[in-house]
Amino acid sequence: MDIKAIAMGLGFAVMWASAFTSARFIVVDAPPLTALALRFAVSGVLAVLIALALGQTWRLTRAQARATIIFGLCQNTLYLGMNFYAMQWLQASVATIIASTMPLVVALAGWAFLGEPIRRLGWLGLVMGLAGVALIMGARIGGGDVNLYALSLCIAAVLALSVATLSVKGASSGGNLLMVVGLQMLVGSAALAVVAVLFETWEVNWTPSLIIAFFYTTLVPGLAATLVWFMLVRRVGAVRAAVFHFLTPFLGVAIAAIALSEPFGPVDIIGVVIITLGIWMVQKSKTQPAV
Repeated sequence: MDIKAIAMGLGFAVMWASAFTSARFIVVDAPPLTALALRFAVSGVLAVLIALALGQTWRLTRAQARATIIFGLCQNTLYLGMNFYAMQWLQASVATIIASTMPLVVALAGWAFLGEPIRRLGWLGLVMGLAGVALIMGARIGGGDVNLYALSLCIAAVLALSVATLSVKGASSGGNLLMVVGLQMLVGSAALAVVAVLFETWEVNWTPSLIIAFFYTTLVPGLAATLVWFMLVRRVGAVRAAVFHFLTPFLGVAIAAIALSEPFGPVDIIGVVIITLGIWMVQKSKTQPAV
C-alpha cells in the first residue's frame, strides 16, 4: 500500500469516526431517521450537481447501477439508519467500536463467497484487531451502561456495511465516481424517508449544536468521507481498505471523549495498541505467500 493510499485511509478513518459523535448531537434534538434522510438528500444533491459540473453523466454501467443501489441501501439505509436509531440510547464511542469489527466480517465474506485469499499473518492480524475491540467493549458492557437492544442494532448494521463494502468494487468502476456517490446517497435518503414518515414524529429542538452537527455530518463524514472511501477501495481493494476501520475505535473514542466527555481510560489505550498491531499484521501479510 503506497503513501497516498495510507493518507487516504487515515483521512477517511478520522472523518468516519467523527460521524458517531456528530450523530450523537443530532439525535438528542431531532428524530434520527428523519434527520438522516434529510442529510443524505442534501449530500446527494450536492454530489450530483458537482458531478454534472465536472462533466460526469447519469449513464452508469449495469454493474455500477446495481452496486450503487446495494451500497445505498446497505450503508446509508441499514448501517447508518440502525446506528442513528441506536444512538438514542448508546454512547458514540460504543457505536464506533462496534463498527470497527467490520474488517473481519469483510475478510471472511470475501474469502467465503468471492474466493479472496487471507494469508496466515493476515488471519492473525484480523483476530488481533478483533481482540482489541473486544477488550475495549468488555469493559463498557461490564459497567452495565450498554443498552443491549441498541447494541444488537449496531451489530446488524455492521453486517449490512460489510455487504456494502464488498459491493463497492462494482460501484467504483466505469467512471462517474462522484455521480455514483451522490446517487447512492439519494437511494439511502429515499428509503429512510419512507421509514421516517411511517414511524417518526417531526419534533425538533433547534439548537446551535444541532445545526452545526447536521451540516458537519452532511459535508464531512457524509460527502467527503464517502468519496474518499470509494477512491480508496478502487485503489487498493475492499479488504485492504477495510483495515482502516480498525482505527475507528481509537479515533471514535478519543473524539467522543473530547466532544461528549465519554470515558477514555487505560483499557481503551491498551485495546488501541492491540488493534494497531493487528493493522500492521494484515498489511505485512500482503508480502507473504498465500496458505
